[in-house]
Amino acid sequence: MRLAALLAAPVLALAFAACTESKPAENVSTEAESKMSDRLVALEQTISDMEADAVALHETPGPAVYFVNLRDGQTVPQSFRVVFGAYGIGVAPALTDKPDTGHHHLLIDTTLTDEDKQFAIPKDDKHMHFGGGQTEVVLQLSPGPHTLQLAFGDMNHELHKPTPIMSEKITVNVQ
Repeated sequence: MRLAALLAAPVLALAFAACTESKPAENVSTEAESKMSDRLVALEQTISDMEADAVALHETPGPAVYFVNLRDGQTVPQSFRVVFGAYGIGVAPALTDKPDTGHHHLLIDTTLTDEDKQFAIPKDDKHMHFGGGQTEVVLQLSPGPHTLQLAFGDMNHELHKPTPIMSEKITVNVQ
């Protein structure tokens, strides 16, 4: 759904409010139209700015996964929240047989080899599965540097083919 559609209700509310102001009848129409026009221009600029920000954030059309709240090199406490983002693909629980969907896996201090990428993602301390469709987790890691990477699995915990959907690997420094 486009952002403009989400903002339609507030725009209609503004239009209704502008039309119901108590002013002399001869001035209501002109003043209300002017105010509404100014508000619509401002709203259109806001929508345009938000769409430009989204394009700047996601330079590729997707599908892709990314860390919403973490950046490479960031320092975090021993217990910290990790929020997963996805665009160009839907998030659904494992075993959901629906095209263009999948679920997150978090790789901690590990990488998937080319051979690993041919099979289901393992499930252990270094390969966390979020088969319920979860989009965040609170991690507790020992002090020091740790690498994190998102891998997006299909209904069977396998990477999407032919092109796997994986985030850039980042390093966080745990205090």
